[in-house]
Amino acid sequence: MRSVLTGATRLSYAADSLAGLSVGDALGAQYFMVGRKVSDLMQGIVPPPVWEWTDDTEMACSVFWMLGQEGRIDPDRLAHAFADRCEPNRGYGYGAFMILRQVREGVPWEDAAAQAFDGQGSCGNGAAMRVAPVGAYFAGEPAKAAVQAALSAKVTHAHPEGVAGAIAVAVATSYAVAGRMAAAKPKPGPFLDAVVESIPDGQVAKYVRAARRMLHVPVEEAAHLLGNGSQVTAQDTVPFTLWAAARWLNDYPAAIRACVQAGGDVDTTCAIVGGIVAGFTGTSGIPESWIASREPLPAWSTA
Repeated sequence: MRSVLTGATRLSYAADSLAGLSVGDALGAQYFMVGRKVSDLMQGIVPPPVWEWTDDTEMACSVFWMLGQEGRIDPDRLAHAFADRCEPNRGYGYGAFMILRQVREGVPWEDAAAQAFDGQGSCGNGAAMRVAPVGAYFAGEPAKAAVQAALSAKVTHAHPEGVAGAIAVAVATSYAVAGRMAAAKPKPGPFLDAVVESIPDGQVAKYVRAARRMLHVPVEEAAHLLGNGSQVTAQDTVPFTLWAAARWLNDYPAAIRACVQAGGDVDTTCAIVGGIVAGFTGTSGIPESWIASREPLPAWSTA
């Protein structure tokens, strides 16, 4: 018999995922600063606090807020939440900033998103970086997670690959929390097999299938073949993050270290992987000192 989850329980899983996402984001962002050494992290030495989070966390907090408000994604409300809470100094990409500025000026989000990048829409990794709490909320319901993830993505990402990246991360998190509920860690291969079934055909799906075939390779090789987010696209970011999450689903620090070791768009890869892995481990899997080092989340995110 499948468990029926209350809204409060769903939101608690989403909160765990948000914690993992935000700590990963804030820690990963430290490695864009002068003097930070990846070798220190490999030895368990982390930068001193406070670790400020980026746009990854700011937008994920709006997603979490949306789930707390309605238990689903309302793209109209979410678009305006993104726009109203956008702090440019958090590291927003130019495309996202322009879309959200247009929304603040009264342009419908559908039009603003569709017009981006010469009418192609964004295939950036922004929709994937913020979506893990959606998957956690719809734990063990990958089809619902996929639908809600797509709604959350299309607010800013009209390109199919941008949407596919969000779906992939949400579905992975849904399966991760389901494994936690069953007290059974999914094996890496079957975990990726289950996720790829939900991803629309395209480059994201192609490279997630490739990730499934290279679960035995070192971090550097996986990042070289799958991408590490340096191109800031979903197809260059999501496959590696799913590879890392599948390998270290029960080891949050190791998963984050792998992302930092891979280089590239480190705050985003750490955010995505952190959100998925914390779905399985809960906040108890995140070192307490790491949570304490992260800048506090905004009060409005739980209002």
